[in-house]
Amino acid sequence: MISTNDRVQDPIAERDSHFTGRQAMIWTALPGIIQKFDPVELTCEVQPAIQGKRVLEDGGVEVVNLPLLLDCPIVFPHAGGCSITFPVKAGDECLVVFSCRAIDAWWQSGGIQPPAETRMHDLSDGFVIPGPWSQAQRIAGVSTSRLEIRSNDHQAMISIHPQTHDVTVETSGKLTGTIGGDATLKCPTLRVDCPSTTFTGNVKIEKGLTVSGDAVAGGISLTQHTHTEQGDGAEVSAPH
Repeated sequence: MISTNDRVQDPIAERDSHFTGRQAMIWTALPGIIQKFDPVELTCEVQPAIQGKRVLEDGGVEVVNLPLLLDCPIVFPHAGGCSITFPVKAGDECLVVFSCRAIDAWWQSGGIQPPAETRMHDLSDGFVIPGPWSQAQRIAGVSTSRLEIRSNDHQAMISIHPQTHDVTVETSGKLTGTIGGDATLKCPTLRVDCPSTTFTGNVKIEKGLTVSGDAVAGGISLTQHTHTEQGDGAEVSAPH
């Protein structure tokens, strides 16, 4: 149907139509769904999560998926020789941000490079940022008082309280630490609440040792072993 503005050739409507057409060619950012992750090249294949429209020959409009975005560099936080990485999986939601100029030469060589092509705000130049949540995929139990590094199911977590500076580590799995050098734990008091503790190396205690239960050394119980008299060799009762 031809609008009234088209019939009267309204210059304002015509200008707005041109601007809208140009804007439709500028890509800034889109939510996406990761299809593949290359942990060596650190790139992703992403399906844009917002569909596009295609005008048919008869003037109708068809809604279609945008093409897959290939070889998109993934953004992991890193600086000063340190990095935070994530085990990215197919199906993860992400945000794809499109560079205003072609990134090919920079991606290949780093440093400062000229644009390899004249394209701008193009679907070919996307960076993948893992993180945004749709309502269908959002996690539960987000803390409003602590910084947390956690698994989505909250079964493993490191949390920091910004005011008290308390640090908590929780996991339903194993906790393993491997240290190449010396390790020091300095605190006013230390309590280890564990049914069974094993030390595979030598243990040195520089001050007193208090044992509320029994202590066994070389198979001999501290509370149950007996002594013999030096004179007649008779066995005496266990110590109390």
